[in-house]
Amino acid sequence: MDVSRRQFLGTSAAAVFVAGSMGRNVWGANDRVRIGVAGIRSRGNSVANGLNAVDGAEVVALCDIDSNILENRADEWEDRLGSRPATYVDMRDMMNDDSVDAVAFGTPNHWHSLGTMWGIEAGKDVFVEKPMSHNIWEGRQIVEAVKDKDIIVQHGTQRRSSRRWIRAMERMREGVIGDIYMGRGICFRERNSIGFEPISDPPDHINWPLFQGPVPEMAYHGNYVHYNWHWFFEFGNGEIGNQGVHQTDVGMWGLGKGLPTRVVSDGGRYGYEDQATTPNTQTSIFMWPDGTKFVFDVRGRYSFHEEGNNVANSFFGSDGWMMEGELYDKDNNRIPDEGPEAEEAEERIAELTTGNHYEDFINAVRSRRKEDIPANAMDGHVSSSICHLSNISYQLKRELTFDPVSELFVNDEEANNHFNRRRQYRPGFEVTSYTD
Repeated sequence: MDVSRRQFLGTSAAAVFVAGSMGRNVWGANDRVRIGVAGIRSRGNSVANGLNAVDGAEVVALCDIDSNILENRADEWEDRLGSRPATYVDMRDMMNDDSVDAVAFGTPNHWHSLGTMWGIEAGKDVFVEKPMSHNIWEGRQIVEAVKDKDIIVQHGTQRRSSRRWIRAMERMREGVIGDIYMGRGICFRERNSIGFEPISDPPDHINWPLFQGPVPEMAYHGNYVHYNWHWFFEFGNGEIGNQGVHQTDVGMWGLGKGLPTRVVSDGGRYGYEDQATTPNTQTSIFMWPDGTKFVFDVRGRYSFHEEGNNVANSFFGSDGWMMEGELYDKDNNRIPDEGPEAEEAEERIAELTTGNHYEDFINAVRSRRKEDIPANAMDGHVSSSICHLSNISYQLKRELTFDPVSELFVNDEEANNHFNRRRQYRPGFEVTSYTD
């Protein structure tokens, strides 16, 4: 049937998406893009504030599985802005709100792909925080889902909206430091023990079934909610899939080779014993057939800023190297970016991005041009999959050979079944398959 946007039918208990002909809004100068944000405790709250600050955008709905956080945030918004956003515990109800044009996700990682898919199927544009997926298969489904749809999906790797980084990538591709043979990313952030929490009943203000979402039924303990879910493979992807996605994204952007063909990762949880399952120290090497490598180091204990920062990217070429957007020659002399060519590049790049990731998203929503998206679904899929490849190798404790075309491990059923293929979803929380 022909509808103004894809209709989202159903209730919190059973949501049904009906595919129809998509007729998107033609945005006028005075039309506001109305946004609903799911997961608003910390990062999601920052996303909500960032989007709401963009001229022509307004956050009209908030969603969280913690009713205390939800009400407190709504109170804060009402006190500060004079109007109270709609509040939802179940994001399916927010998707069914016709007043919401776009949705943004600051939820735990295991919800990112499912929330994005629900947004796509409800006809909403989507801003999804990193990582875009919890496993490789999920990321591919998002890529395929938006391929032929008039839907904007933007990944929250904001360096893609940095004019400085865009220019640095251009200069590298122009050959300023020669042929690139290696990239490196680091994430050195001290993480202390989370201890051990006993199995217990969840607090009344936390909707534990909705927190779990697509994850098969698990008993609750206090280390899952709110932040420490990052350090459990059921919900998070460790530090490489937390802060590290920003640096894997820059690494894949700079190398421009897509997914690798070999990966090996090793590490452990050092300095203490606790309940978490992800490593706090991890070194991963990704390799391509031409010999190019990307090395990523996670260090969660006893670290120094030996590279001038605790999170950073560097690239190494035949004639020099790059560190955090600054290019150097073989003698470690900085190679300046100046003259008419640099001025022309500055003007051209200013037309590509506002320099604000949230504003770029709203502009893409208005233009309906996918080329206006600074970090699209495929970018998010590749940078997130690098993290998943690392964790699969880490968990299996061996090097893996990967086919970037099929996105399967070569002659390796164990690896293909280990956090790569579709997980066992709880009924009603399945990510739609576009490839099977």
